[in-house]
Amino acid sequence: MNDSKIYAVVTGASSGIGWCISKELAARGYAIVAVSNQTEALRSLKSELEVKFAIAVYTIDCDLSDGEAANTIYRFCQERELKVEVLVNNAGIFVYGEVVATDTLSIRTILQLHMSTPVLLCRLFGSDMAEKQKGYILNVSSISAIMPYPTISLYGPTKGFLRQFTRALRTELKGHGVSVTCLIPGATATALYDTDKLNIQRLMRLGIMKRPEDVAEAGVNALFRGRSERVPGLLNRFVLLLFPLIPVALIGIIYKKQARIDAGE
Repeated sequence: MNDSKIYAVVTGASSGIGWCISKELAARGYAIVAVSNQTEALRSLKSELEVKFAIAVYTIDCDLSDGEAANTIYRFCQERELKVEVLVNNAGIFVYGEVVATDTLSIRTILQLHMSTPVLLCRLFGSDMAEKQKGYILNVSSISAIMPYPTISLYGPTKGFLRQFTRALRTELKGHGVSVTCLIPGATATALYDTDKLNIQRLMRLGIMKRPEDVAEAGVNALFRGRSERVPGLLNRFVLLLFPLIPVALIGIIYKKQARIDAGE
């Protein structure tokens, strides 16, 4: 089969920012290859996008923390001769807790998901884009990449790697007609946050938390405008400047105090 449509591959497409990025790209006429390990949500996304935007949607039920995930996705597209012009590395997980208290499976999963799989997908699809002299890659990092904090010592640094990798890859591919952008969201109203503990609506009204639709739109706009990075929200841009100035000693004091509160002291 020779499919003449132009496709966007989106990982973590079944919820949150990934779902909204898929909708943004579909609205711009892209057919979608939606990747996630949430089968039912993928079906819902496929149904919604195909009906609303009259575009083709392929779904890949895939564990992106598997070492062969990137090859599986690339092979899927190659076998169907899909013309992939956009790659979005959005999939991620949040691991909270001290490293020494975290099980090794969770550690391997977050390392693979945030670093190895995105890099391999960039290698595979980026090579094709460079050969065609056209393509777009959007890697989704996090504001926590700026200053890793204790108990998110796996999440922040892996997202930090993705940011730095994106910067370097952008330089490498710029002369090959491929635009590479890093989206750096702050707190976003997704399933990552416990609605029983947080007043999501109030946080959004205060500007502390962003809607995933707004984050997705900002990221996709930045991608097609050729921006190197995009930090949605004025407060988040301020935090981006402030975080690196916080002394390490102060972080230690805050962490110890928080640990005492958590322990009920």
